Amino acid sequence: MTDPAEGAPARRPQQQRKQVLLRLDPLVYEALARWAGDELRSANAQIEFLLRRALAESGRLPGGAGPIPGRGRPPVSGEPPDGPVSEP
Repeated sequence: MTDPAEGAPARRPQQQRKQVLLRLDPLVYEALARWAGDELRSANAQIEFLLRRALAESGRLPGGAGPIPGRGRPPVSGEPPDGPVSEP
């Protein structure tokens, strides 16, 4: 889907992300944090990744659920999604 005025992909309106308090066994959290580090994610991103995967596998992931937000700051208008291109 593109914005005809700008020729760029249209973005969904940014929705406030839900904050949830989660209590975990300290050993479970440590294992989760190590796993997240191995995959270059934060513990929070790892939890969301695992929950989404479990929901998808069970057929319960809502169709309207957007993708996991990208890491880092949003790109500046006109800048490629991976950041500025540098020449070697």
